[in-house]
Amino acid sequence: MTLDDAAVAALSSWVRRRGIGSAVSDVEPLPGGTQNVVVRLRVDGRRVVLRRPPPHPRPNSNRTMQREIAVLQTLAGSSVPHPEFIAGCEDLDVLGVVFYLMEDVDGFNPLTEIAPAYAADPRMRHQVGLNYAADLARLSSTQWRGRPLQQLHRPGSFLARQVPNFLGLLESYRHDRYRPEILDAGRLAGWLDEHRPPDGEPGIMHGDAHLNNVLLRRDVPEVAAFVDWEMCTIGDPLLDLGWILVCWPDDPDPINAGRELAALGGLPTRPELIAAYTDAGGRSTRNLDWYIAMACFKLAIVIEGTYSRFLAGQAHREAGERLHDSAARLIGLGMRVAVGDNPFS
Repeated sequence: MTLDDAAVAALSSWVRRRGIGSAVSDVEPLPGGTQNVVVRLRVDGRRVVLRRPPPHPRPNSNRTMQREIAVLQTLAGSSVPHPEFIAGCEDLDVLGVVFYLMEDVDGFNPLTEIAPAYAADPRMRHQVGLNYAADLARLSSTQWRGRPLQQLHRPGSFLARQVPNFLGLLESYRHDRYRPEILDAGRLAGWLDEHRPPDGEPGIMHGDAHLNNVLLRRDVPEVAAFVDWEMCTIGDPLLDLGWILVCWPDDPDPINAGRELAALGGLPTRPELIAAYTDAGGRSTRNLDWYIAMACFKLAIVIEGTYSRFLAGQAHREAGERLHDSAARLIGLGMRVAVGDNPFS
């Protein structure tokens, strides 16, 4: 999706009122996520990116944009790779939704593209994986108290809320053609509740950390920016580490993240990722199996929603059935972790 003439005119008026610039031009859609709309444009020759909800916003779409705005404002000035925040708009009279502008990061997404330097040198591919894990550790220690993200912090046990919250999400998918029981998540949920570790110090979580949600620098093995912050929260950052281990493009590989990069080989192993995370100041990995199993549980339930929507006639068959197969596989992998047969070690 791009912006129609009326939206461009409204946006141009808004950037003038905000003192950002005088004219909007060269509007083009960017490929990427399916949950929100990302558009590249120019403001007085400066390349920027606009992010907004989809054409048919969900009930929480505007809150998601507000969350992302708070993330980028909180990360400003930190060492965590992120797009620079320019301005946000919560006035629904402008585009009808909350939106924001951020810098256009020079990088590539390894889901769909490989920069020539990475294709030519396996050392680049190996090092960028290690740097990716180290950047995730830095995110976990970034200051959030007294910053915009503090509004996401809830009192009480973050970990104790996870199983009931996500079982509730799974139940919300129920309709005449879909029964949540088909995912068979109950046994894993029980194990997670029974073996839950104590809560650590709250920190920033990306919430959906994998190679499809980064931009990599083209000529050096570094992360240019973490992107797609819609699941970011204040919680237990070790869930991010569990998440990247589950989603790492190695056997087992339940979601095929970063497939173009992975196809070339040379990426770090999961133990190497863990070492890079801890060496960069990440948290103790003593209870890591629990976080890996929880990542399997949460990711399975998140992607199962597409299968429910397919059965309701609101999503494509191919995506629905493929993601349901992945969700069922994730639950099975989580149970293997629970019984001591960790396939991600």
